[in-house]
Amino acid sequence: MALYIFLLSLLAFSFALVTAFEPSPLQDFCVADLTSSVRVNGQTCMDPKMVKADHFSFSGLHLAGNTSNPLGSKVTPVTVAQLPGLNTLGISVARLDYAPKGVIPPHTHPRATEVLTVIEGSLEVGFVTTNPDNRFISKVLRKGDVFVFPLGLVHFQRNVGSGNAVSISGLSSQNPGVNTIANVVFGSNPSISTDVLAKAFQVDKSIIKSLQAPF
Repeated sequence: MALYIFLLSLLAFSFALVTAFEPSPLQDFCVADLTSSVRVNGQTCMDPKMVKADHFSFSGLHLAGNTSNPLGSKVTPVTVAQLPGLNTLGISVARLDYAPKGVIPPHTHPRATEVLTVIEGSLEVGFVTTNPDNRFISKVLRKGDVFVFPLGLVHFQRNVGSGNAVSISGLSSQNPGVNTIANVVFGSNPSISTDVLAKAFQVDKSIIKSLQAPF
């Protein structure tokens, strides 16, 4: 009986591990049909007979992103939305450009771990562990250095060099998603109550309103 319970527990644990990540494909590929109105957990598959090499190819990561914005940064994503052949494969990639002092602000990827490689320049990177410790783990990276941001944790990047910087990120999801903390907290639609945010941040409501105003 004890062995039976142990095996059931092991099976349940294994199932939980499997379902925590994107499922393995059941065919060679499932190129996303981005014109389909059908909604599933992912994208519907295009007829394999209609698939071409272009569905597995993306051109543009050699082009510098426009960093003329308040953050001084630009993300060029290559997810299933840009590269239909990624559908069901559980991976994506992005190019990140940074002007001097440019920042990718604190954010999370709800569905992906991210591995970042610095191609040019110097970046300060960091992430914060979950409650109750909330440890801040950070490092300055230089060309050729690699850093990993674990799935779901708040992280950021900042250019600490004198020139432009570039990095490439691989993500463990075809559609990793992104929650920029400032946007989520102060720019939700409709807005989160100022009473709630003032209590959460232990500040006056007027400060919360000023933070919400740009959004």
